[in-house]
Amino acid sequence: MELRFAGDVKVEAITMAATSVPEAQEVFTVAGDPDALVRVRVTDVQHLRDVIDRLRRTGAVIGTKTLMVLGAWRRGD
Repeated sequence: MELRFAGDVKVEAITMAATSVPEAQEVFTVAGDPDALVRVRVTDVQHLRDVIDRLRRTGAVIGTKTLMVLGAWRRGD
């Protein structure tokens, strides 16, 4: 999930808002647009909607974009 915040928000506040939901598994603050990438774990689409609603209600999040992973591949170390 991509999260966007107001331009004057501190990076620490970004992390706090994203980790305010227990479904957040990882938070990556990034330079540019968006402000953060958050990996969330949900059980179904309704659960995802609930998580998005809770993030938006924090007051800090001004925009979201959700990407659903259909498959994954990772190069070995």
